[in-house]
Parts: sequence; structure tokens; C-alpha cells
Amino acid sequence: MLSGSASPEPVAPERTVFANGVVSIARMEAIRRHPVLLTIAAVAVAIVLVFAGTGIAVWRAAHTDDASTVDHADAILVLGAAQYDGDPSPVFAGRLEHAQLLYDEGRSDTIVVLGGGAPGDRTTEAEAGRDWLVAQGVPAEAVVASPVGSTTLESLEAAAAWMHDRGMESAFLVSDPWHNLRVKRMASDLGLEAYASATWHSAARTEGTRVGGYLRETLAYVYYRVFGH
Repeated sequence: MLSGSASPEPVAPERTVFANGVVSIARMEAIRRHPVLLTIAAVAVAIVLVFAGTGIAVWRAAHTDDASTVDHADAILVLGAAQYDGDPSPVFAGRLEHAQLLYDEGRSDTIVVLGGGAPGDRTTEAEAGRDWLVAQGVPAEAVVASPVGSTTLESLEAAAAWMHDRGMESAFLVSDPWHNLRVKRMASDLGLEAYASATWHSAARTEGTRVGGYLRETLAYVYYRVFGH
């Protein structure tokens, strides 16, 4: 045996164990030295997850027609869209056609058309939509114009107040598919039992239109949940 002290055996670097694996002390030190960067990264990941989750929810709501499981509601609310001197735009006409279909199926005895007018307009979205439905054969006493609001929320607030005054609680909401999640949330926040039944025969004709609609509504829904309008 050789004389002299034995060389010490190498010591493995200290490690800290987490549920998802092993992280070296050096890496933990690096994280501690940059808390701001860590916070920024965590916030960025959270934002991405929120928008991704919301986008999925918007897509799923767009492909859910509550009229397939709900037979009747107190009213059919048609969200307004552009009208040109009293003539509904193709997008608006598509919504009105769907509302008429629900009415003809006996889903409700009342259609309420929503939407105000822009400065200089001869009429409002609500009035143009009501006139269109009556011209298509819907009884005049079954169609109500609610010409209030320049935003979706304002129009729904007016419609909800009108319904509450008459003891109405439930409504089918007719708009474009990607609006389903947001308009249902708004109507629910206003105290209505809300069911979405959208039309795929107007604004949702092309894949590009649909993708754009999903993206806009994802942002709009997050905005509404954060700011409430």
C-alpha cells in the first residue's frame, strides 16, 4: 500500500429535486439573480394560456347551437348589424332569416331586433330588421324593435330591461357564430337565461372570415371579462 493520505473522492454537485425533475443549484442561483426576467416570463406564459384557452372556448361556443337542446324561450333577440337606408346588409339578413326560422319552429312568440343608428341614418338597425321580418310574413305584433345602443352590450342592456319589465327571463341570441360566447356571457350578466343560436349562412361563409372572427372575438371576450364593457 502506498503511503500518504488518500486523494478525496470527487463530490457530486448539490442538486435540488422538484416534481418535474432535477434542477442544479447553479440554475436555481441563476433564477434568483434574475427575478424580474422570471416574473416577465411567467406573466407571458399566463397571457398565452389565457388567450389560448379563450380561443378554444370561442371556437367551441361557435359550434354549439343551444336550440338543439332547448325547445322554447321567452324571446328571440337578434343582434343588429349594418343596414343601408333601411335595407339589412347580407350579414344582418342572415341573422334575421335565422330568427324567423326559430319563430316559425315555435321556439318563441316574440322576436326583438336590436341595434341603434349612426348619425345621419334614416332609420336604425332595429327598425330596419323589424320591417324586413314583417315584410317576410312574420306578424307585426310578434316583432319588436329595440333601437338602442351603438355597442353589443348597450343593445343587450336595453333588451334585458325591456324583457325584465314584462317578466321575461329567457332568450335565444341570434348573431354570428363566433359571437356566441361573448353575447351569452353578457346576457347572463344582465340576468337573462341566455341560449345562443347563430347563423352560419351570412358572415361565416369563408374559412378566412371564420378565422378572423374567432381571433377578434377572443380579444373582445378577454377585454369584456377584464373591463366589463
